[in-house]
Amino acid sequence: MAKKAGTKPKAHNFPKLHHAIRPDVNGLDTPLRLAAEAEVAGVRFDGVDLRLHSLDDAGLCLETWAEKAAARLVIGTVRAPVRQGGDALCDRDAYLAQIRKTCETAQKLRKLGVRPFGCVQIDTAIQVELWSKDPEGNQKALAETFSEACEIAAEFDEVLACAGTIRWGGMHSARRMVELLERVDRPQTLGFQADMADTLQYLFSPTAPEDRILPDDFDWNDKVAFDAAYKKMTNALRPWTVDLRIAQTDGTVLGRGEGHDNDKSARHCLPKDPDGKLDIPYYAGFWLRDEDGLTKRFLHICWDDDADQGEGQDWNDALEAMIAVRSRHGWK
Repeated sequence: MAKKAGTKPKAHNFPKLHHAIRPDVNGLDTPLRLAAEAEVAGVRFDGVDLRLHSLDDAGLCLETWAEKAAARLVIGTVRAPVRQGGDALCDRDAYLAQIRKTCETAQKLRKLGVRPFGCVQIDTAIQVELWSKDPEGNQKALAETFSEACEIAAEFDEVLACAGTIRWGGMHSARRMVELLERVDRPQTLGFQADMADTLQYLFSPTAPEDRILPDDFDWNDKVAFDAAYKKMTNALRPWTVDLRIAQTDGTVLGRGEGHDNDKSARHCLPKDPDGKLDIPYYAGFWLRDEDGLTKRFLHICWDDDADQGEGQDWNDALEAMIAVRSRHGWK
């Protein structure tokens, strides 16, 4: 049927737009309120992703959504608090126990009807320095741990998403991340979570210099070289990517402390930070499209919450960036 003259096509409604939140000193009320109140030109966030820092948080989230099952915001990806149980090498049983509990929580949220999609986010939780003492042996051991984690996830019909970052051993460069995923080889159960700030550091690999794609003294004005490097990285990781975090970064890393010299993370910025290196909608397309066009693989995308956000306008700016991504790479 032909469209009526003068009518406009409906806006894209996929992927759904989420904002990552974590319980604060007041529980979930404040971050939930901020996510729910954000609005740009009549568009709002569709849901939130949950960053659990302890299994106590898991209980809090279940209680909150059980009480607010009819709330407008749904839940997507849930982060497993694996670091509370140790790392994937030295404390395997405790590590896997955290994954089991998180998968159980994620499944309960689905049964409550408030979690229609999403993954369970994990990492190795092992310092790069410790991993580097036996790279090949430790990579093999990590693959064994992740294989066991896949068995647990399959019990609950969940998909695990490895949050790739230069901070954690075994997944601290694009090459090592792909290697780990290939060793496990469970693409239906274990994939990659791409955070646009963290993955930018894969180009420079400060914790794995042998794997860098761009030199330390790279000229940021050389967009052709940057795009070629970014394409190389995303081509390697996109086939494994099951979860996408939209983020901005100034291209630097910062130490998180905790007594480790190599404890680094990409610095996340607010979307309109004047030092931000990423044209967010443009580079999101490297993850959302392949040589055949839109992959339509992600039912939701999520704004990461690692930037120093305040209230009100910061949340609207994040939503505006997400809308721009969907406007360019979305579908109905």
